[in-house]
Amino acid sequence: MRTFLSLLCSVALACSATAAQKDNKQKKQAQKSRQPESAQRARPATAPKKAAPDRYQPVSRPTSHQNAKARQQVNQSRSNVAKKAPQKAAARNSQNHQYSAKKTNQQIGANSKKTQKSNQKIAAQNAHGGRYANNAAYSKKGNQSKVNKGSAAAFKSNKKYRAQRFNLASNTRPTKYKTVKFQQNRRIQGSQYWKGNQYWAFRNYNPVWHDRVWWRNHYKRIVFVYGGWYYWNSGWWYPAWGYAPDSYYAYDGPIYAYNSLPPDQVVANVQAALQEQGYYRGEVDGLLGPLTREAIAGYQRDHGLYLTSSIDEPTLASLGMT
Repeated sequence: MRTFLSLLCSVALACSATAAQKDNKQKKQAQKSRQPESAQRARPATAPKKAAPDRYQPVSRPTSHQNAKARQQVNQSRSNVAKKAPQKAAARNSQNHQYSAKKTNQQIGANSKKTQKSNQKIAAQNAHGGRYANNAAYSKKGNQSKVNKGSAAAFKSNKKYRAQRFNLASNTRPTKYKTVKFQQNRRIQGSQYWKGNQYWAFRNYNPVWHDRVWWRNHYKRIVFVYGGWYYWNSGWWYPAWGYAPDSYYAYDGPIYAYNSLPPDQVVANVQAALQEQGYYRGEVDGLLGPLTREAIAGYQRDHGLYLTSSIDEPTLASLGMT
């Protein structure tokens, strides 16, 4: 009995061993079959090959005949451009010249309008203050006078004017013109542009106020004319401000001493000379008032003189008085 049991156990062990070997063999075969499938799934798909670009294709080169023809066309084109260049340049120059001329005319017109407005403004200011000098006489840009800058000899007239003695009411105080007021450190407008020794009195004039004693101690020749006192200095008459507190002066500035005449007689002779030439239409009264100064300025403007609107040496020389 024991022997039978041992045999039966041996057979059972052998069967189990054989079954185990079959199971191991089947597992190994299953593993081998799965490896190719996973490898096939992991392998990426190959991209399609690109076609070769056109640059790798052979290029056809032009022949020598074609090159010569192309060069001929280029030369002909350059020749046409060279022929048309002078015409285009001439057209551009003509257009530029027309544009420049048009622009210049516009600028001249604008400057003329500005000058006219400026002259009107100056004339209004001078009329308001009783001064008639300096209308249309100066250039703002260069601050230079536009009139002739010659010497007194250049303005000397061939006609000689004979000095006269007029019967004037110089001992009375005028009433038709208001007296000008004293302005300390006042300068004559525009005198800085009047060149020459004949105009030094205007450039250097500066009204001063002193009493009678001071004037008598400094100047030997002092005269009374139309309610005011004038002193003589180096050929010119000046108002002696302060000599008498209530003095009357129709004009504040220098008067050239023509033939050493007193200031009223100098003014009267100038008025008579301007009457003969049609510049002055007022009365010969010896007063250098606004009407007389306006007539003097008109004469100076027409004869290329500085517009001093007063009696100076070049103006008297032009009138034939010196």
